[in-house]
Amino acid sequence: MTGGKKLGVIGGLGPMATAYFMELLTRMSDAKTDQEHMEVIIYSKPSIPDRTGYILGKSEKSPLPDMLSVGEKLRTAGAELLAMPCITAHYFYEELEKRLGVPVINGLSETASYLAGEKKTCVGILATDGTIRSGVLQNMLRERGIRSIVPEEDSQKKVMAMVYDEIKAGHRADMEKFEQVSGELFRRGAQVILLACTELSLIKKEHPLPAGYLDILEVMALAAVEKCHRVRVEFRHLITE
Repeated sequence: MTGGKKLGVIGGLGPMATAYFMELLTRMSDAKTDQEHMEVIIYSKPSIPDRTGYILGKSEKSPLPDMLSVGEKLRTAGAELLAMPCITAHYFYEELEKRLGVPVINGLSETASYLAGEKKTCVGILATDGTIRSGVLQNMLRERGIRSIVPEEDSQKKVMAMVYDEIKAGHRADMEKFEQVSGELFRRGAQVILLACTELSLIKKEHPLPAGYLDILEVMALAAVEKCHRVRVEFRHLITE
């Protein structure tokens, strides 16, 4: 046992991203035995209503009550810090932290701080319609003096197809689509492209990406390990080279 904080994970948003988040926590932890790893409590509830659908007004089912219920169960089980491996769910961040009374890792704030530390001034965003239209990520970046670029309408449709029709449906992402959208953002001036949807994180896991990508799920995992344990040195730099 490390004696560090116990991490609670609001999972299932979606299930594969939650599984990968646990893998990242394990790989990033500076531990030489099973017993030296951090303690993690995961509650995976895939039935939580779709975040993008609610944010865009396409669904009246708010995911917040279920997310609060999961967070309360994690707190009761002893979690001292919470993480939610879903970028779109950060739309509800302030309400979650206020009502749960437990610190919640803000993946968007952590990412903005990381980029500022790397002296980046312009980034491209690959995310769901919910994340982009809410403007939460763009505002967080703007506060750190970082300009953001989002895909044009047709390109954004390709991103949503990759997330919902391919990855969430259990298929591999169409890398031709991914490269087309990425190329557009780089041409428009992005120094770094953010994988700002945890489904898109699986692309980086399964495919070697060229220079200039930052996975927000990795940033969140890094923050969690830093707050609860110790980080392996090789995971301090996360932008692909």
